[in-house]
Amino acid sequence: MAVQPQILLILPKNQYCEGELAGVLEALAEAGLSWVALSKSGREASGLAGGRFQPGGVIVDWDRQPGFAGKYEAVILIGGRGAKKFLWDDPIVPQILTDHHRAGKLIAACGLAVAVLARAGFLAGEASGPDDDPAFLEEMARAGAALAAEPVTRSGNIVTGRGASAAGDFGRCIVRGLMDPAGG
Repeated sequence: MAVQPQILLILPKNQYCEGELAGVLEALAEAGLSWVALSKSGREASGLAGGRFQPGGVIVDWDRQPGFAGKYEAVILIGGRGAKKFLWDDPIVPQILTDHHRAGKLIAACGLAVAVLARAGFLAGEASGPDDDPAFLEEMARAGAALAAEPVTRSGNIVTGRGASAAGDFGRCIVRGLMDPAGG
């Protein structure tokens, strides 16, 4: 019997992008994958369009979730304007990403959350992300990463997505990456 991959979603505690979250959750549901969502506060988060989402806990307790053992098969960052405020400078998220990256697990970010990967030194070459946010583009340039023309890119075990418009493809790319870790 195959072990069900466990997925960790990290989202801003407020001003998350509902479209990005919905696209990822839909892809994970279609694949029958289990996940846990965490934020900095663990309280109900408000989205950019007025949506509400209740995370399962707080980021600091990422490794103390019920039914969790070892490492997650994927760590996915959800963006939105709140990513700048609540994820870009978070001290714990880069540690989680580094730990999972070193273990060969999939790490992914969509929209403005891609800057977290840039700041943590995971982006080399091209990566997808929004092309209309000057602060984000500055983070990409500082990291030496070029903005890809494609809405979703995968480089090894790193997946990036442009934003809500690419969220479905982003989620499906993550699922493919879990099913085929070598990227073939």
